[in-house]
Amino acid sequence: MDYYVKPLAHLIEQFEKLPGIGHKTARRLAFHILDSPDVHAEEFANALINAKKLVRYCNICQNMTDAEVCLICADDKRDNSVICVMESPKDVMALEKAREYNGLYHVLHGAISPMDGIGPEDIKIAELLSRLSSDTVKEVIMATNPNIEGEATAMYLSKLIKPLGVKVTRIAHGVPVGGDLEYADEITLSRAIEGRREM
Repeated sequence: MDYYVKPLAHLIEQFEKLPGIGHKTARRLAFHILDSPDVHAEEFANALINAKKLVRYCNICQNMTDAEVCLICADDKRDNSVICVMESPKDVMALEKAREYNGLYHVLHGAISPMDGIGPEDIKIAELLSRLSSDTVKEVIMATNPNIEGEATAMYLSKLIKPLGVKVTRIAHGVPVGGDLEYADEITLSRAIEGRREM
């Protein structure tokens, strides 16, 4: 059994609470913090505290921001007739890196999952529907994850949105670049066929 003085053991325990961090990595990070100059440790602690205090949800799209409205919603060059629905702010960042999409976003902060006790009222669906009350939005792109929860959420939202006269589309799913067909599962291959386009 490892022996550490209490402050060090507590620091290791806190790192272990982070996703994807096991005991060895937590121990390595804790020792790195202790070996760093005091100013670096203070900057790290202040960054954590400031992020928790200052980061909030955008009043419009529910993405993370440090203002009332995020930079994407405030950008008048974006196409405000299209909203891409995502499960988390990390998904928004991933799509923004691709630099192919110029519309707006809506972050649900989760997906419908009865097994986990998450219903439609537990995610940001009401906020999305209130954005569709004006005639500005012409299309909603469902970009939830291609798993059972993401598919269920996309289908649920589609049934709510279509009666409003707004076009609902789903992002294509298929074989990733660099992937081998022999390793792809049946659902991925069927989605790849369904989502094919002319060359």
